[in-house]
Amino acid sequence: MNHVDRRAFLHLTAGVTLAFGGLRQRWLGKASASLLPAGGPVGPVGPLVPDPAGVLDLPRGWTYHMFSRTAAVMDDGLLVPGNHDGMAAFPGPGGTTVLIRNHEVSPASKTSGPFDQGGLDLVDRRKVYDLGRTPLGTPLPSRGGCTRLVYDTARQELRSHRLILAGTDYNCAGGPTPRGTWISCEETTVGPEHGLPWREPHGYCFEVPSNIEEGLVAPRPIKPMGRFRHEAVAVNPETGIVYLTEDLDDGVLYRYLPEDPTRLLEGGTLQALAVTDRLSADLRDWEGVPPMRPGDTRPVHWIDLEDVDSPEDALRYQAFEKGAARFARAEGMWHGEREVYFACTTGGRAKAGQLWRYRPAPPEIEGTPLERERPGVLELFLQPDDPSVLENADNITQSPGGDLVVCEDGGGEQFLLGVTPAGLVYPIARNALNNSEFAGCCYSPGGETLFVNYQRPGITLAIRPGAGA
Repeated sequence: MNHVDRRAFLHLTAGVTLAFGGLRQRWLGKASASLLPAGGPVGPVGPLVPDPAGVLDLPRGWTYHMFSRTAAVMDDGLLVPGNHDGMAAFPGPGGTTVLIRNHEVSPASKTSGPFDQGGLDLVDRRKVYDLGRTPLGTPLPSRGGCTRLVYDTARQELRSHRLILAGTDYNCAGGPTPRGTWISCEETTVGPEHGLPWREPHGYCFEVPSNIEEGLVAPRPIKPMGRFRHEAVAVNPETGIVYLTEDLDDGVLYRYLPEDPTRLLEGGTLQALAVTDRLSADLRDWEGVPPMRPGDTRPVHWIDLEDVDSPEDALRYQAFEKGAARFARAEGMWHGEREVYFACTTGGRAKAGQLWRYRPAPPEIEGTPLERERPGVLELFLQPDDPSVLENADNITQSPGGDLVVCEDGGGEQFLLGVTPAGLVYPIARNALNNSEFAGCCYSPGGETLFVNYQRPGITLAIRPGAGA
């Protein structure tokens, strides 16, 4: 597995460098008190210009390159799986960028799987997590997983792409680690106990390397991190603590304290976040008195969970009964400079989405999870309650200038948005091809390229800013 030191990982996750670096500084100089509609004409990078090709509207002078489309034949002879989702970028050999990309595919999904043309014969079946079975006993493997792409940002060309995690189900998001690996998350809890054609239980996280010399990995579920509808993770590079989101309307926020941060499989403690002065708080803000308003902060603590390998998908109920806070579809997550951002897709009165920020307690930053004396703080960072400003935030990352970059997953037009530290929202790009969600936003290690996916039909795009951006 590749090793990425803490400084490099902070650089990778906080995005502090180069071409996009001027966005926040330029925009804060023009800051106003109001939020900007996503389709509005004003923003730190200028208005979006209609794409003559009808694919992606960008600011004037910006360019994009499409590659690795669903059902294309990869270098290993398998098909590119569909439903491109969460993704992260790592430094590759010769200045290339290595992308690890999830595929939110299940056996029932109406999209391509890697083995749809007999490709199962091209791989070592011992490295397929779940081969499944039909009534006749023939294999019917889960069709999700991860692909690894090597992309030349200087030449703007795809060097290679291949399957690296096979036989997992509904791989939605995940997150990078300081070790140069990717944690892929299954957003499901199906298994053989449900009378379905699976041989293995699902609902786990899997760690995969970015090292291009490694092929299909032997999949090992990280069961101590819990069995639930995983969405995204963010890793504290100072401590190795892993934060995890759960994509359910009544989900909770989790934290995993590994016994050995370099060996997540060896065990640890799974916890859920609780608001200290309001146990079992409902932070969805769907009705009644708002539990928190944008800008509000609350002290928090973490509650130990038991029986985390839950076949009944009951971890969130246990957590809530013990005092954990409830969130509305927590999805995208990103670790910045000693703070963790996460998106709740259907939070707020309009169910249009919330952005939250968690600042760990200083003892946690120093490597000690005993935080009662100096608690961590949860902040409701953004809740516009206006779909024209923010509609169902999903995957997120952070730009080199420090702004959040947010993928929308709403019902109409889909935008890739920027959000300044002051909470001002502006458009970066618009999906001009269809109404598919954006997913997997991330920056190349040098910061010169922004990568993002169209989940349907499954396309990855590399975006380059124009001169002076």
